[in-house]
Amino acid sequence: MSSGFGHFAVADVFDRTKRSAVMAAIKGKDTKPELTVRRFLHSLGYRFRLHGSEMPGRPDIVLPRLRTVIFVHGCFWHQHRDCRFAVMPKTNVSFWSKKLEANSARDARNSARLRRLGWRVLTIWECHVGEKGLRQLARKLAGNSVAAAPAGVR
Repeated sequence: MSSGFGHFAVADVFDRTKRSAVMAAIKGKDTKPELTVRRFLHSLGYRFRLHGSEMPGRPDIVLPRLRTVIFVHGCFWHQHRDCRFAVMPKTNVSFWSKKLEANSARDARNSARLRRLGWRVLTIWECHVGEKGLRQLARKLAGNSVAAAPAGVR
């Protein structure tokens, strides 16, 4: 038997207006996982641009010399497959299902567009922004190849 709220519908502690304000305050840029990846890359000597606004999907990190972009995805918002953080909310399931599926479809479209433009696209998931995941990212960048990505980095 597992613990936690994953198996039970729990009433929201906020009214609809307050919940909307809380959700609207969630940052899309400069998140803790993104800042961790940026600090790590900088410590290895990589220099990059942020939030490539002229590029499909506005990648979080753009490494022009390597012709590589990195997305630092939140597991919930981008529905990381088989991740404990990518749980479908129990309330308003129709809304969340459509919203999260649209996010995933948009991610796939943007990655495909970037690849067609000649960019290598890497994605590191929020749950992999730890020592092991960052080492894998470093190996992937140092190899600068299009070989299969290690776990946690796609």
